[in-house]
Amino acid sequence: MLKASSFRHDLSLKDYTHIQINKNALQFIEDVTSDPDQVQQQVLSEILTQNANVEYLKRHGLSGQTDRKTFKKLIPVITYEDIQPDITRIANGDKSPILCSQPISEFLTSSGTSGGERKLMPNIEDDHERRSLLNWVSMSVINQYVPGLDKGKGMYFLFVKPESKTPGGLVAQPVLTSYLKSSHFKQRPYNPYTNYTSPNETVLCPDSYQSMYSQMLCGLLFNKQVLCVGAIFASGLIRAIRFLENNWPVLCHDIRTGILNPVITDPCVREAVMRVLKPNPELANFIELECSKNSWQGIITRLWPNTKYIEVIVTGTMSQYIPTLDYYGNGIPLVSMLYGSSECYFGVNLNPLCKPCEVSYTIIPTLAYFEFLPVTRNNDLASSLNEKEQLELLNLSEVKLGQDYELVVTTYAGLYRYQVGDVLRVVGFKNKSPQFNFICRKNVALSIDSDKTDEIELHKAVETAVNHLTPFGAILADYTSYADTATIPGHYVILWELSLNQTTRIPPSVFEECCLAIEDSLNSVYRQGRASDKSIGPLEIKIVENGTFDKLMDYAINLGASINQYKTPRCVKFAPILELLNSRVVSSYFSPKCPRWVPGHKQWGYTN
Repeated sequence: MLKASSFRHDLSLKDYTHIQINKNALQFIEDVTSDPDQVQQQVLSEILTQNANVEYLKRHGLSGQTDRKTFKKLIPVITYEDIQPDITRIANGDKSPILCSQPISEFLTSSGTSGGERKLMPNIEDDHERRSLLNWVSMSVINQYVPGLDKGKGMYFLFVKPESKTPGGLVAQPVLTSYLKSSHFKQRPYNPYTNYTSPNETVLCPDSYQSMYSQMLCGLLFNKQVLCVGAIFASGLIRAIRFLENNWPVLCHDIRTGILNPVITDPCVREAVMRVLKPNPELANFIELECSKNSWQGIITRLWPNTKYIEVIVTGTMSQYIPTLDYYGNGIPLVSMLYGSSECYFGVNLNPLCKPCEVSYTIIPTLAYFEFLPVTRNNDLASSLNEKEQLELLNLSEVKLGQDYELVVTTYAGLYRYQVGDVLRVVGFKNKSPQFNFICRKNVALSIDSDKTDEIELHKAVETAVNHLTPFGAILADYTSYADTATIPGHYVILWELSLNQTTRIPPSVFEECCLAIEDSLNSVYRQGRASDKSIGPLEIKIVENGTFDKLMDYAINLGASINQYKTPRCVKFAPILELLNSRVVSSYFSPKCPRWVPGHKQWGYTN
């Protein structure tokens, strides 16, 4: 039987060439997808054996049993709220084996509990190897389709975000930040596929402006060597292009003179950049010529002429950025390679040059134990405990082509039958292992970057903001929203129809206060994106004419909706509806400043 950890050890052998590693990686995919059920049973047995004495499993009556049937019978399907008390104990310093026998080395921060605050996902040291495994596999896959990547560099915009500490002293940070700060990134052995234009020091710089400036400058310095361009999310790469649009004159000055802008004050970053920055008037003139043209269409392929593809996540809510990336990239392939989350990594795209709308991920069965909760035909997920009990969760090898499922995982770090909240559709198979389209994040209404806002949270925020209108006798008749990604960075737009006391005029400052009140009411992920990361623009409230939402209902009924069942959508994406709504806007207001955001343990909602 193939051991779940066998390939990880092969990858760590320093005398392996990248060609041998590629061969091993591709063979690994063949092996684990040929009999995924056998691999999955072994993974579950490994997890339950390692964690046999943890409090959580004993609490549910599982004492040493490792068979799948007993596990499914005794261990419930859970959400974050179910284990939050255990997470809180660990965060507050309890070092007993509550969820996992191995020490929890840190927490990985994820977005959005039902209360709107960050989730804390337990992480152990071994998880870094599992994540590194998928990175190596993905590079070996892309090499099959785009040969010659070892002959140049990748220009990837990677950033660390602020870390915090729990009351018990554990670091809590996003999964990418955790990886970038680990030895797996900082001390990675040389590999031509991780030969980046950005020195480690520029990536690890905590100042987002200095990090972006220095990474963009280095990317320009190596412009002819760049073979692929990327970021984690599509929104991140677009932000980098907008940064270039606003700062190319000073970047050209640095390149022309060989003198680094004094705005870069971090000594480690300055030293790293100065190792590669030399006077190059010819390159500066070339960049200046391209950036000063009226159109920025194809700017990526114009400035980095040997770019073969753009690697970013363009599935789910990131699909809204595809037209913009096609514009900047002149239609070169958009590649989404990896599927993962703070809970664990899940799979890889084995057909990287496919169209973005056709991206599917093959689940790698060694990464965790996977189960699948069927989604009903009306796309409402089974949510109550009774419904969960009536629905038998399927194993990885039991899912059916064309069916939708919610992903449920059991991880080495101590999550057991945990609902991730992702809805997936089976679209094919690699050998016997299913391949999935990512359909959506459960209950997410709005998203610009890594933020996720659901309808309940949005409604509560709007209710809070409307209180500012009470002194003026105004009543909110109806509202909806959308994520506007035409601006960079993108921003939330809330459309209000008001019933007004015609004798009392509402000053613009009051509507601006409403914008800020909504932002202050949204979750910490959103507020960090606004206040710290600058990845989200100021929220906008648009006031529409009276009768607008009646026309919206008429439009829906004309398309076949039932007048008896019609409900105003709280988030709209359909272009004709957006056109209708925006054609009736009478005024528009933006949040006047950033919402409150202070890094620290209070954002996670637990107490000392």
